[in-house]
Amino acid sequence: MSQSGKNGLTYSDAGVDIDAGNLMVEKIKPLVRSTRRAGADGEIGGFGGLFDLKAAGFTDPVLVAANDGVGTKLKIAIDAGIHDTVGIDLVAMCVNDLVVQGAEPLFFLDYFATGKLDPDQGAAIVGGIAAGCLEAGCALIGGETAEMPGMYKGGDYDLAGFAVGAAERGQLLPASDISEGDVILGLASSGVHSNGFSLVRKIVEISGLAWDVPAPFRNGMTLGQALLTPTRIYVKQLLSAIRATHAVKALAHITGGGFPENIPRVLPKHLAAEIDLAAIAVPPVFSWLAKTGGVAQNEMLRTFNCGVGMIVVVAAADVAAVTAALEAEGETVMKLGRMVARNEDGAGTIYQGKLAL
Repeated sequence: MSQSGKNGLTYSDAGVDIDAGNLMVEKIKPLVRSTRRAGADGEIGGFGGLFDLKAAGFTDPVLVAANDGVGTKLKIAIDAGIHDTVGIDLVAMCVNDLVVQGAEPLFFLDYFATGKLDPDQGAAIVGGIAAGCLEAGCALIGGETAEMPGMYKGGDYDLAGFAVGAAERGQLLPASDISEGDVILGLASSGVHSNGFSLVRKIVEISGLAWDVPAPFRNGMTLGQALLTPTRIYVKQLLSAIRATHAVKALAHITGGGFPENIPRVLPKHLAAEIDLAAIAVPPVFSWLAKTGGVAQNEMLRTFNCGVGMIVVVAAADVAAVTAALEAEGETVMKLGRMVARNEDGAGTIYQGKLAL
């Protein structure tokens, strides 16, 4: 019989399981519900998520939006079979970009695409997203699950996240009064966060280690578990310090591009950040990566956070107050350097000393 004479093809025959998608939605409803906050109390399942700015307590807000992904850290999650933390990374990469502009994250939407939908795997991923949203104080008000056979092979999947926050008009960062002599503080990272994982995976390949062996740099964890340590979310701590001290002038989220790419984004063109590299408490994972891969210091600094996930700029007179406010919220604060006049070569970051790799 010719193909044209065959009847009864279904979407399932093409590799898409609508029932699996519906099952996943039912599994994640309680997770989504757990992230409700003032301004968001709807159920998922509609064509769009709703948010009430007035109910959230804003009077004259400016909206701030950010989107991001998790990058090739997902390949480690897939290969190691650990799916419950990458959702935290997804949220962190978006909401940390909001808070550096002085904005409070309000709501989040995710996009999850896979070749073959496994409802339990999908629920684990969304569980991480919900955990990240709870930590950031934002509501998970919607998302999209796309099963696309032929687009993703094997157990591969991808994630994207979209976050919207708000700040009252006139309270956005960076402030306009950043000046020479202002102090640069650093907040400790939880590890590699979610950048540079193509290099991380290359270094692991060179090492010959499997994902399930003990991590050489972290006791009590496998290599896969240690490298999947989720990105630190700095939102509530920073918002608390901003509101308590009114002294934070600028924030920079240290992501891909490290110090030289991210810090200058929030500085006036006539200033540069002078950083004492010896003041950084470098986590063991970065020493292992540098030594195993033979990675030079400057390459480490422009690829990884090297132990500093967030930069805070304050006036010298406010260092003690801001440091105390952040430490009270559980942050590890490092005094890294100061603002100086930018040289003619235009470099936005100037290094003193060496990293303790």
